Amino acid sequence: MKKVAILGGGVAGLSAAHELVERGFDVTVYESKTIPGGKARSIPVPYSGTNGRKNLPGEHGFRCFPGFYRHIIDTMKRIPYDQKQSVHDQLVSAREMGLARFDHELVPISTSIPKSMTGIKKNLKALFDSDWGLNEEEVVFFTERLWQVMTSCRERIMDEYERISWWDYLDGDNQSKNFHEVFAAISRSLVAAKSTEASTKTFGTVLSQLLMGILTPTNDSDRVLNGPTNEVWIDPWISYLKQKGVHYYTNASVRSFQLKEGKITGVHIDRSGKDEFVNADFYLSTLPVEAMAPLVSSDMLRADPALIGLKKLAKDVDWMNGLQFFMKRDVPIVNGHLIIMDSPWAITAISQKQFWNGKDFRAYGDGQVRGIISVDISEWNQPGMLLGKKAIQCTKEEIKEEVWAQLKKALNHEKVLLRDEDVHSWFLDPDIQFDDSGKMINSEPLLINKVFAWSLRPYAFTKIPNLFLASDYVRTNTDLASMEAANEAARRAVNSILDAADSKKRKCKIWDMYKFDLLTPWHIHDWIRYRKGLPWNGGSSFCSRVVYFLLYAGKYAWGKVQQSRWFW
Repeated sequence: MKKVAILGGGVAGLSAAHELVERGFDVTVYESKTIPGGKARSIPVPYSGTNGRKNLPGEHGFRCFPGFYRHIIDTMKRIPYDQKQSVHDQLVSAREMGLARFDHELVPISTSIPKSMTGIKKNLKALFDSDWGLNEEEVVFFTERLWQVMTSCRERIMDEYERISWWDYLDGDNQSKNFHEVFAAISRSLVAAKSTEASTKTFGTVLSQLLMGILTPTNDSDRVLNGPTNEVWIDPWISYLKQKGVHYYTNASVRSFQLKEGKITGVHIDRSGKDEFVNADFYLSTLPVEAMAPLVSSDMLRADPALIGLKKLAKDVDWMNGLQFFMKRDVPIVNGHLIIMDSPWAITAISQKQFWNGKDFRAYGDGQVRGIISVDISEWNQPGMLLGKKAIQCTKEEIKEEVWAQLKKALNHEKVLLRDEDVHSWFLDPDIQFDDSGKMINSEPLLINKVFAWSLRPYAFTKIPNLFLASDYVRTNTDLASMEAANEAARRAVNSILDAADSKKRKCKIWDMYKFDLLTPWHIHDWIRYRKGLPWNGGSSFCSRVVYFLLYAGKYAWGKVQQSRWFW
């Protein structure tokens, strides 16, 4: 059997191992962390469990699985959970999304099929109510911007929209404060990137798909796991892979590649403090860009000059890290994710107990925890409202105090949801560390798809014939730093390894993303204009209103059809 060394044991590494071992390869995975799963892992809070209980479940950041995910969902369906279920069966639908502001009551928006016209009106009111301080022109303008992305041909998206930031595309300098608080906040929270830096190609297409998932008939526009990530996903996955013959090692960090005559001849691995030289037929790096870039030597650059792009991409990272509040009483908030739209630290959150129905919280910690509010902090370079300090300037305790204050200001209005005395304990992502000088560092930042970055991103194969890449910086249809992109990149790398090995095994399936099939006539029209060098011209205020009507009318009609007897 051909031997493959996979460097990195996160979602990409596990996905690649899954596809390779099922195709008869000898696979070994080397993960630098003590806990498998990469950025997707859950992290037991050290020493929190007492009297034989499990440690409290912390995490790098909460998981979500939007409805347009295809690759990772397919893999999850093929991971056994028990004798009757797969890991995919551990996903549950989040039925709502909450929009909160410091000066407004929480507004829940249904993300599943409205059961009546009242439900449709409620969503419309929540999204476009005048209480948000938006005028009709601003709403129509934003809708037209999304409509333009959705009806543009692929060639225009890859060319023109890759070269313009989302901020400039929305004419951000000339928009109102309310416009930025509503639309920029949603963009920042959902796509985890600054609108001033991220490309319209990425921001526009992903945001359009996310909003379409809310507005079109589906009960799965947002899904979450029904327990801690490693318990219900990563651990069963590794167990399955080991049964199939995969070797998986933790505490194994890549130190360097050895190159001879244009090929990788081995990799130096530090396994628990001991140097190990690994030989394989093929080497697949699933390391994040900030870890892979320093390993690209001058010899490797001579063999494949395109790898210089990794060193440039390594500078295009930002921070998105998690903080959990363990509560003495459960506070459900909304049945899904919460966006605090005017949070200076771009906070999003989810109350997790409501989705963990099969988990007895008394089995964790000291037995007193009854709920978990999991928070993601996406903006680390803006002053907070409580201390006036940037998150990157705070101590861990100050980060906790600032985040808790922002949550309370957003949620405690006429009714007090969050009370100080209900906080049992808290846990900040251990990737947030401090060096000897006291400067805060982040050992696992997040890649941001900035303008002009596509040309720097490599394919899953390289000019070094036995070196392959599978991480969220690889060129994929998903085009977003996410579990979905990691899984797709792994599939592309495996397909390239199959070619290099002259294997006749079936290739991994790759899905197109962000397709709006009903808009194909618009795409063809725009493609003809693009080939002629003409600008996009497929939208108007009238078109935007027609789209509104069709989306909501179609959603309502589909719900009625599903309820009808003849449908079944």
